[in-house]
Amino acid sequence: MKKHFNIKIMGQDISVVSDKGDDHVEDVVRYVNEKAGEIEKNSKDVTTLGIAIMVTLNLAEELFKVNEEQEKLCNQFEDKAEKLINYIDKTRMNVKDPLRCA
Repeated sequence: MKKHFNIKIMGQDISVVSDKGDDHVEDVVRYVNEKAGEIEKNSKDVTTLGIAIMVTLNLAEELFKVNEEQEKLCNQFEDKAEKLINYIDKTRMNVKDPLRCA
Protein backbone atom coordinates (compact mmCIF):
# COMPACT_ATOMS: atom_id res chain seq x y z
CA MET A 1 0.00 0.00 0.00
CA LYS A 2 1.36 3.40 -0.93
CA LYS A 3 2.19 5.84 1.81
CA HIS A 4 3.11 9.52 1.84
CA PHE A 5 6.50 10.45 3.25
CA ASN A 6 7.83 13.89 4.07
CA ILE A 7 11.56 13.71 3.48
CA LYS A 8 14.46 16.12 3.42
CA ILE A 9 16.98 15.85 0.59
CA MET A 10 19.87 18.31 0.56
CA GLY A 11 17.98 20.55 2.96
CA GLN A 12 14.85 20.59 0.79
CA ASP A 13 11.56 19.31 2.20
CA ILE A 14 9.86 17.01 -0.28
CA SER A 15 6.70 14.91 -0.11
CA VAL A 16 6.92 11.54 -1.85
CA VAL A 17 4.75 8.46 -2.20
CA SER A 18 6.18 4.97 -1.86
CA ASP A 19 4.94 1.45 -1.32
CA LYS A 20 8.14 0.60 0.55
CA GLY A 21 8.40 0.67 4.31
CA ASP A 22 9.64 3.49 6.52
CA ASP A 23 13.09 1.90 6.96
CA HIS A 24 13.60 1.57 3.22
CA VAL A 25 12.64 5.17 2.53
CA GLU A 26 14.91 6.37 5.37
CA ASP A 27 17.80 4.31 3.96
CA VAL A 28 17.32 5.80 0.49
CA VAL A 29 17.12 9.35 1.85
CA ARG A 30 20.23 8.78 3.97
CA TYR A 31 22.12 7.35 0.99
CA VAL A 32 21.25 10.26 -1.30
CA ASN A 33 22.12 12.82 1.39
CA GLU A 34 25.45 11.08 2.04
CA LYS A 35 26.27 11.18 -1.67
CA ALA A 36 25.34 14.86 -1.81
CA GLY A 37 27.48 15.55 1.26
CA GLU A 38 30.49 13.83 -0.30
CA ILE A 39 30.15 15.84 -3.49
CA GLU A 40 29.64 19.11 -1.60
CA LYS A 41 32.70 18.40 0.57
CA ASN A 42 34.92 17.63 -2.42
CA SER A 43 33.70 20.42 -4.72
CA LYS A 44 34.13 24.15 -4.48
CA ASP A 45 31.53 26.71 -5.42
CA VAL A 46 28.98 24.16 -6.64
CA THR A 47 25.34 25.15 -6.53
CA THR A 48 22.67 22.94 -5.01
CA LEU A 49 21.49 22.18 -8.53
CA GLY A 50 25.03 21.22 -9.54
CA ILE A 51 25.30 18.89 -6.56
CA ALA A 52 21.92 17.34 -7.41
CA ILE A 53 23.03 16.77 -11.01
CA MET A 54 26.30 15.18 -9.88
CA VAL A 55 24.45 12.93 -7.41
CA THR A 56 22.15 11.89 -10.25
CA LEU A 57 25.10 11.12 -12.52
CA ASN A 58 26.86 9.13 -9.79
CA LEU A 59 23.72 7.11 -9.03
CA ALA A 60 23.17 6.45 -12.75
CA GLU A 61 26.78 5.25 -13.01
CA GLU A 62 26.24 2.91 -10.04
CA LEU A 63 23.07 1.58 -11.68
CA PHE A 64 24.88 0.94 -14.97
CA LYS A 65 27.65 -0.88 -13.10
CA VAL A 66 25.16 -3.07 -11.20
CA ASN A 67 23.27 -3.86 -14.42
CA GLU A 68 26.54 -4.79 -16.14
CA GLU A 69 27.49 -7.09 -13.26
CA GLN A 70 24.03 -8.66 -13.30
CA GLU A 71 24.30 -9.30 -17.02
CA LYS A 72 27.72 -10.92 -16.53
CA LEU A 73 26.34 -13.17 -13.80
CA CYS A 74 23.32 -14.13 -15.90
CA ASN A 75 25.60 -15.04 -18.80
CA GLN A 76 27.78 -17.14 -16.48
CA PHE A 77 24.71 -18.95 -15.11
CA GLU A 78 23.39 -19.56 -18.63
CA ASP A 79 26.78 -20.95 -19.73
CA LYS A 80 26.97 -23.24 -16.69
CA ALA A 81 23.37 -24.39 -17.19
CA GLU A 82 24.03 -25.14 -20.86
CA LYS A 83 27.16 -27.14 -19.96
CA LEU A 84 25.21 -29.06 -17.33
CA ILE A 85 22.39 -29.83 -19.77
CA ASN A 86 24.93 -31.00 -22.36
CA TYR A 87 26.63 -33.18 -19.73
CA ILE A 88 23.31 -34.71 -18.68
CA ASP A 89 22.33 -35.36 -22.31
CA LYS A 90 25.74 -36.92 -23.04
CA THR A 91 25.52 -39.08 -19.93
CA ARG A 92 22.00 -40.27 -20.79
CA MET A 93 23.19 -41.39 -24.23
CA ASN A 94 25.65 -43.76 -22.56
CA VAL A 95 23.09 -45.26 -20.18
CA LYS A 96 20.31 -47.63 -21.18
CA ASP A 97 17.17 -45.65 -20.67
CA PRO A 98 14.08 -47.86 -20.43
CA LEU A 99 11.94 -44.91 -21.53
CA ARG A 100 13.99 -44.26 -24.67
CA CYS A 101 13.32 -46.12 -27.91
CA ALA A 102 16.38 -47.99 -29.14
